[in-house]
Amino acid sequence: MRKSFLLSVGVVFLLMSACKPTAKPEEYNAKAADPELYHTSVELLTEVIIHDIFKPPVAGRIYAYSNLAGYEAMVPGYPTYQSLGGQLKGFGPSPTPEAGKEYCFPLASTRAFLKVARNLTFSASFFDEYEKDFYKKYEDMGIPDDVIERSMAYGDSVAAHIMRYSTKDKYKQTRGIRFTVTNEPGTWVPTPPAYADACEPEWHRIRSLTLDSATQFMPPRPPMWTKDKNSEFWRETREVYEIGKNLTEEQKRIAWFWDDNPFVMNVVGHVSFANKKMTPGGHWMAINSTICRNNKVPFERSVEGYSLTSIALLDGFIGCWEEKYRTRKVRPETVINSDIDPKWQPFLQTPPFPEYTSGHSTISAASAEILTFVHGDNIAFTDSTEYKHGHGVLSFKSFREAAKSVNISRLYGGIHYRSGCDQGNIAGTKIGKHVLEVAKTRKSAVSSLQ
Repeated sequence: MRKSFLLSVGVVFLLMSACKPTAKPEEYNAKAADPELYHTSVELLTEVIIHDIFKPPVAGRIYAYSNLAGYEAMVPGYPTYQSLGGQLKGFGPSPTPEAGKEYCFPLASTRAFLKVARNLTFSASFFDEYEKDFYKKYEDMGIPDDVIERSMAYGDSVAAHIMRYSTKDKYKQTRGIRFTVTNEPGTWVPTPPAYADACEPEWHRIRSLTLDSATQFMPPRPPMWTKDKNSEFWRETREVYEIGKNLTEEQKRIAWFWDDNPFVMNVVGHVSFANKKMTPGGHWMAINSTICRNNKVPFERSVEGYSLTSIALLDGFIGCWEEKYRTRKVRPETVINSDIDPKWQPFLQTPPFPEYTSGHSTISAASAEILTFVHGDNIAFTDSTEYKHGHGVLSFKSFREAAKSVNISRLYGGIHYRSGCDQGNIAGTKIGKHVLEVAKTRKSAVSSLQ
């Protein structure tokens, strides 16, 4: 009797398993290639970066490795795309899927992205909450259990490959090294209100992904401090001062829109509190997602946009930070308070690192070149990335126009001289084009660079 009962239960179980809805590979792969699944994963990473208060260069590194993992795990399922193995510095071939087996590569891609993103950040609880229901979406698409398991395992293997690659970029070796302030005339010193230590003084030592060296696109020497009040240095300083005193509402709007300072210290009397916000790199990640969503860009090109832009972010910060700590140029706020007007304050809070060149100008110009290649030139868009943080909405006719808006915003904000903005933009443009020359994602790449 008992054997008969167990047999009946077993038969029912088998019948229930057999009745589990499954889809054909072309059907479930089409559903899994919904780019929204990747967009929301990138947005999750941005939330974590904001929460964990990663500095802009470090955030760029996190985006780069996470999106490289997402891209590499995607490639085997998209014949027109190719691996970046052997193209990036020190980056070997990624694991290959098992021949003759069925995979869902969009799933492998998001899995690899999330795995690396989790490993490079601190707040695992964000990922726990997100992933609790995330992978069930793939089950509901009718993807067979063995395909899900195999695809996630493949994503894990690519993520492990990327993590091994990341451990050799000298990031750990540059932790905890502090910058020595010399107080030489015209050199950087900590600025109010937090008087924070210099950010990432050894970032130029981080291994780049495409650059021959951190100095490959070295800007020209900037106007440096001098006693001669008729010099270019003092002309630029007075320009920052006068613009800051007479800002129009439109100039304030542009400056505030592109602030992207991840940690702004507010001091009210004896009370101090901080606002945490998006980094410059996070802003350009969001611009890619905006374009992709507005124009229904397919999964593979969305991931390509994130990956190439992230590579440009990392290399852009490396080149820019090398220049910052070589010239160690003083910020306008310090000079103006010392020699012109002790009560003057910049519209934006001065970030804690030397002035020349502008990091935001650099990485924005580089990102604009990447997205122009991926999506095309003269792609108009409205950017509401930080509307929820009270930074407004602006519209642009192209990515390059947006980068120029970033450029002038730093002058309006009172945190950069004009030369620091303009030379950052020029260097960033060169870096972005260089990334596209080195990192060939498409087997028959047709560049839209002009």
